[in-house]
Amino acid sequence: MQDDFRRILTQANRANGATALDTIEGALASVAEGRAETTAQHLATLGFRFQGEDSFDLAARAYGLAARTSRSRAAHYHLAAIRTRIVDQCRRQAFDGVEGLLEELRQAKAAAGDRGPNDPSLIQIAWDYELAGEAESAVRCYLLGRIARDILGGQALTVDGDPIERKIRNLRSLQMTALAEAGRHEEAQALHERTRTTLGLEPVRIYDIVSVRQAAAAGAGDYRELVGPRRIAEPEIRFLEGPVALLSTCGTLDAPPQYVARFRDCLTFPRSNIVLQGNSLIYDLAAHPDSGVADIKDGKNSDQIMTAVYGAGRALVEESAAAQVLDAGLMMFGLQSKNYGHWLLEFVPRMLWFNDPACPAGFPICIDDHMPETHRQIVELLDERKRPILPLPAQAVRFKELGVAPVPTFFPFDARPGVPVYDSVWPKDVLGAMRRAVLDKLAAHGVDLRTTGRRIFLSRKGFTQRQLVNEAEIINALARHGFEVVYPEKLSFIEQIALYHSADVIVGSASSAMTNTIFCNDKARVVALIHENRSFNFRGYTSMIESSGAKVLFIRGSTVPGEKTHPFHANYTVTPGQVLRGLESVGVGT
Repeated sequence: MQDDFRRILTQANRANGATALDTIEGALASVAEGRAETTAQHLATLGFRFQGEDSFDLAARAYGLAARTSRSRAAHYHLAAIRTRIVDQCRRQAFDGVEGLLEELRQAKAAAGDRGPNDPSLIQIAWDYELAGEAESAVRCYLLGRIARDILGGQALTVDGDPIERKIRNLRSLQMTALAEAGRHEEAQALHERTRTTLGLEPVRIYDIVSVRQAAAAGAGDYRELVGPRRIAEPEIRFLEGPVALLSTCGTLDAPPQYVARFRDCLTFPRSNIVLQGNSLIYDLAAHPDSGVADIKDGKNSDQIMTAVYGAGRALVEESAAAQVLDAGLMMFGLQSKNYGHWLLEFVPRMLWFNDPACPAGFPICIDDHMPETHRQIVELLDERKRPILPLPAQAVRFKELGVAPVPTFFPFDARPGVPVYDSVWPKDVLGAMRRAVLDKLAAHGVDLRTTGRRIFLSRKGFTQRQLVNEAEIINALARHGFEVVYPEKLSFIEQIALYHSADVIVGSASSAMTNTIFCNDKARVVALIHENRSFNFRGYTSMIESSGAKVLFIRGSTVPGEKTHPFHANYTVTPGQVLRGLESVGVGT
């Protein structure tokens, strides 16, 4: 009998495993007392072999038989059986019974005195499902991983470093977006309901998406157009290497109208761009004819306070259980307001229209409270009505009356996967008007705006993304030609503008620091350094910088390989030779 038993064990494999285990189970009753531990050990070895063959159902059964046979190690074999059964059920997408098994796992660990891993591969299995594009299975596994963490003290972060709750929320948003784009909004609503309590979220409602102009025309508010729609020119992009075949799509050359509008009884969310009124979501970006290219990010980032998904002319937005109530305000808060580049291009031009007589003087200017002090300095500088500035925390706000103004152009946060990058073109008239307003205010404050012939290099040393890796080498090369190093983030807004305006030559990474070249003098020459990605928003940077009258030349370096970041934010290197040739190309003697 012992020889037959050994033969069955050695010949068992994935193909005949179930039959082999049936035979073994039937023979266990006849195993001699003195052979029980050896038999159990052989069964455990078989279970380990089945695991290696990804036959987790057979492995769990083998470990279970080992637990039945052993006296001294039954608790350990039982623990292995439960762990393996959990993995098997999750891999087979049989999730419903796993939560009960996690409690059994807790008890089995205690019985075995086990101090080993608490989470039986749930987070890794969820990650595998995520990479395979199986979002629902990934969500189910992450939810079980969260339960394992709560019961057993298991893994708190996912493979890519996100908290489990954020991962589930983001996957749900992707699933809901796909349903919304297919016009299946009620199904998306039901999907949110299945996990919202676990994540501590509120219900979502379905809203019709309308632009500010459409909402006002329907009688929901007052709208005053200050600059009409007009055609703008596509910028001419210059590269050191000559013409480059870009992979991005040129943004619309039909500049949108600029306006100031007022709406009553609105629900808003600091850190996000949407305005809810009745059954409508008022949002120019989502209502734009080209919005299909946009991956609208409201509700996905870590500092946002609600869930929102868009598709087929309607949106689903998480309702807020509690909201601060304000009598009135001007909307200078929104998505990415703390990022300087987004702030200067998307938000600051609104002050032109909030200063118009059509906008009430008594409304406070509402900003996000996470923004740096330089952002507030800009508002204080441009405001002509001496309005109070009201920072808003991350809590929904209901306005009895809200003033809104537009972004100067259609500017998606990001393109959808598989869609070419949309490279927005910025209208020179709006950015030029903002530039003049800032410079006029500074001159009135006695700031010296004379050009001095300075040559400045903009350091990005303090940032981890889109970093010029060999910055020190470039600084050493430029120092011999009269360049000084500037750290813009260490200067006040006024100091930055005076510095940029005084310079004849500016070299630096195409990044937020380069945004202030809007305030260059109109004879300045700008050399923008960047990685080699041909989808980068070269048109956006060109139209922005050249709204000042200055000229820009791009130098594409070499992208640092292997980094897990958005391609736009990849680190890179350029050679000193490239930079010096670039300066010669723009007429700067070295």
